[in-house]
Amino acid sequence: MSQITARLPDTVVSALDHAAQTLHRTRAEVIRQAIEAYLKDFGDLSVALERLQDPTDEALDWEVAKRALLSED
Repeated sequence: MSQITARLPDTVVSALDHAAQTLHRTRAEVIRQAIEAYLKDFGDLSVALERLQDPTDEALDWEVAKRALLSED
């Protein structure tokens, strides 16, 4: 496993310490989980942005989609 160093504002370190204490985890575990969650979301957002920017991707009308989702059929 690689090791990295980062500078964080004191307020972020305080919040990190509070989260670690509350979760009974180390700082490193909280940071690792936070980065993993961020990168997972980043990957999902990247796919969504690619699809939004694809001019060949069909767009759905919100009112039509809403009716279809809320219909009881």
